[in-house]
Amino acid sequence: MLTTKFQIRLAAFCLLLFLAAILLGWAAQSAWQRVRLLNDELSREQLESYRTADQFLLDLQHLQGLLLRFELRGDSNDWARFDAGQNNLDLWLTQQRNRLYTGAERSALQSIERAYDDYQIAATRLAQQIAAGRSIRELAADVERTSAEFERLGRLDGDLVQAHQRAREELIDRSRHELTFIRAVLYGALTALLGTGLGLAGFIWSGLISPLQRQLLESRELIARQDRLASLGILAAGVAHEIRNPLTAIKARLFTQRKHLGPGTAAHDDAEVIGSEIDRLESIVKGFLQFARPAEPEFAVVPVLPLLQSLESLLRDSLDAQHQIRLEIEPGESLSVRADANQLKQVLLNLVQNAADAIGARGRIGLRYRWDLQRLRGQQLPVVVIEILDTGSGIPADIRPRLFDPFFTTKATGTGLGLSIAARIIENHGGAIHYQTEPGRGTTFGVVLPEAAPTPAD
Repeated sequence: MLTTKFQIRLAAFCLLLFLAAILLGWAAQSAWQRVRLLNDELSREQLESYRTADQFLLDLQHLQGLLLRFELRGDSNDWARFDAGQNNLDLWLTQQRNRLYTGAERSALQSIERAYDDYQIAATRLAQQIAAGRSIRELAADVERTSAEFERLGRLDGDLVQAHQRAREELIDRSRHELTFIRAVLYGALTALLGTGLGLAGFIWSGLISPLQRQLLESRELIARQDRLASLGILAAGVAHEIRNPLTAIKARLFTQRKHLGPGTAAHDDAEVIGSEIDRLESIVKGFLQFARPAEPEFAVVPVLPLLQSLESLLRDSLDAQHQIRLEIEPGESLSVRADANQLKQVLLNLVQNAADAIGARGRIGLRYRWDLQRLRGQQLPVVVIEILDTGSGIPADIRPRLFDPFFTTKATGTGLGLSIAARIIENHGGAIHYQTEPGRGTTFGVVLPEAAPTPAD
């Protein structure tokens, strides 16, 4: 089962992949369309259209040469060739209308067509005058008019050449812009692909590899800690057993001696001190044995709120009266855990007492619980987190690494087994104890246990 955070990251990455796929598809489609348009613009027909002005000028010069030969020789064959040539050129000009692409080219061609009509009229009139046998002096005006129209067509052909040149420059600019755009699109697509690949690598690392490494490290630390605890437990059980027998004998002889000592004497007072120290040693030995051989939990479905309420009723008055510490419950939804109620209560009592010791006087201890998804023993499970919050001074950084070590304590009269025993009890329940602390603002201990479905009576 995936955590909500991992699901959100997975959904975000899938969305990123989807957007990257759309971007790549759009880039490919856009580049293809741009290449196709560029290919159309660079087609042979369009490139050949740029030679329209040159072709027209050559054909016009050929016609003018035929007209001059007819003027000089009066040969009807020259006129017939001229007449056929001018008709072909007229038809050719008509065909060029759809081959030109820019407005300037078409405008220049229209001017040429109008001027060419005038040239044809002038040439036809000159031919008629020549056929009528007019003298050179009488033909001078028609010859001059025909030459003027020819020169006019030459100038207009120059305008068409300039229009061709501007069209070529525009095509080159458009081609350059299109190629720049295509290159940008391809670079963008490659960048998106690279970013997606890096994102995939980061997602795999942060979502899969890193948690596995962290889990492996935690597992190694847990195994090492359990090995240390097991060895220490065997040693503690042996030491406790060896101490308990002579301690019992000493206590029995002390009880006998007390009968012979009168109250108020120095010997009686010494016996009282010895007795209290023996009781303290018995408490330590009992802790050793509980740490070494914790009782197996008797599992049952335990509703969390009633358990916390019983804990509050047990400790609230004494904490308030002795230390002016408020013990408050933050109620939540109905949740249950699978646990041994007595052992769990023992753990919570220890944590509340530690919180009270951390506060000293005048503060607040909060009890709350919540549902969550956390990893326990290598599995993602629904859990209940029972939290104990205090307003103490927090845990110093140099103490935190040894917090759960057996026999480590910062209290003058402590044995250093409270948290160790609590941790072993919760581990036997298949849970874990976590904590968060901030110097000057307090500490929150969290007891994490697998959730259990409430009984029908609940």
